Order: sequence, then C-alpha cells, then structure tokens
Amino acid sequence: MPSPQSYNRIAFVAGASPEAQQALTELVETYGNRDPADADVLVALGGDGLMLQTLQRNMRSGKPIYGMHRGTVGFLMNEYSRHDLQARLAAATDTVIHPLLMRATDIHGAIHNHHAINEVSVFRQTHQAARLRILIDERERMAELVADGVLVATPAGSTAYNLSAQGPILPINAALLALTPISPFRPRRWRGALLPDTAVVTIEVLEGEKRPVAAVADHDEARNVRRVEVSSDKMISMRMLFDPGHSLEERILREQFGY
Repeated sequence: MPSPQSYNRIAFVAGASPEAQQALTELVETYGNRDPADADVLVALGGDGLMLQTLQRNMRSGKPIYGMHRGTVGFLMNEYSRHDLQARLAAATDTVIHPLLMRATDIHGAIHNHHAINEVSVFRQTHQAARLRILIDERERMAELVADGVLVATPAGSTAYNLSAQGPILPINAALLALTPISPFRPRRWRGALLPDTAVVTIEVLEGEKRPVAAVADHDEARNVRRVEVSSDKMISMRMLFDPGHSLEERILREQFGY
C-alpha cells in the first residue's frame, strides 16, 4: 500500500565502493543527513549486502528502509537518482517482511541465537557429507538426509542462496518458507518442501563428531552444531520501500518467468 507519510528527515548509509561514497556525498549535500535514531526513513546506498546489513542493524527500530543501487547485486534496491528523493519516498510502496530466528545448540551445549533475513543454512564443515534428521513441529519428516546441507529461506531470500540451490521462488507475501537441500546425495530425488511460515523446522545432526556441521543465519555462524531450530519471528516486522512498478513482488514475479 502507499506509504502514509512524507519523509523529511532522512538518514543515509552507504557501502564502501566509490559509487556508493560518491552518491552519499551528492545526497547529503542536497538533503542533509540525520542521525538514524532521529530519522523518518533510512536510505541505503549500495548493493544487496548493504541492504541486508541495514535491515539487520535496524530490524527493531520500525523505521522504513529504502535502498538505491550503488553496488554489485541490486535485487533489493531501487534505481539510483539524486533528484526528487522525497517525492519518491512519499510515493513508495511498503513491503513488510519478518526475519527467521535461528536457535543453534553446539557440542558444548552453548546456544547461539541469530536472526536471518534471507536464510538459515546448515552445511558440512569438512569433506564428508552431513547426515541430518529433519523434524517439522517436532514430528519427524525425514529420518536421514545425506547432503552438503539444507537451508530454510524466507520469501525475501528465496531468490538468493535458495535459488542457487534449485529451490523455489516464493511470492513475497506468501505465508511460506522454503526448505531446500544443498547437493543431496540421499534421498537423491528429494528437492525440498514448502512449509507454512508458522512451522518450526528442527535439524538434528547425526554423527556430528565424524561429520561436523555449521549453521549460518545470513552471515552469523555457529560451528559444530548438534541441533538447529528455525522459525519465523513474527514479533519483528521490517518495512522496505520500493518505487511504484518496481516492488519486490514484481521483481520476484519477473524472476519466476525468467526475465
């Protein structure tokens, strides 16, 4: 839906690339630069990596985030322009996303809690394939998966690592999670599952001492894990702003049809 307000107090964040830094200089000269705590909106200048970092750092602030592409990959970004930024922000549409919560227990019993916007991945640490047991809402659904690993992706992350692993592209507003194997050896023909976003996915590591496994929530890693629980954290809502006609919904549809 259209954004309900005008955004006059803008906080800019930028990546380290020359393009992003030049854009930062141009925009600050034109619009100023507020402290994020005092801003109406955050504008991220860079690529998808910077957008994910900005979302992670501000996920509990409730502030909308608008990205402009000044990096390498720009799937989550709008086109860059220094002109009429406040009008673009006022006309932008909201996309609300929820992160995943990873709760990983390692061999020492330590618990690692991290949030992920794209995906939680569980994968082998050595040359040997991982042996994993998968439960959904504490009910066993796969007694043994032998693979490089497995991942749980959000709709926002379904076009990232999940897509590279041959997982499905999910509409951004779909109340679904993608459970996708990474290079499965057994069962060979299992291509994953679509789960309701209310599901709790539990991945237990079999033969963990012989076949050590790591768990990663976007960029936060826990090594030598024994059990990983993944769920959608509906207590956190993040607002992303997109130009009309270039929403995340539209971009995902284009990906589904291959253009």
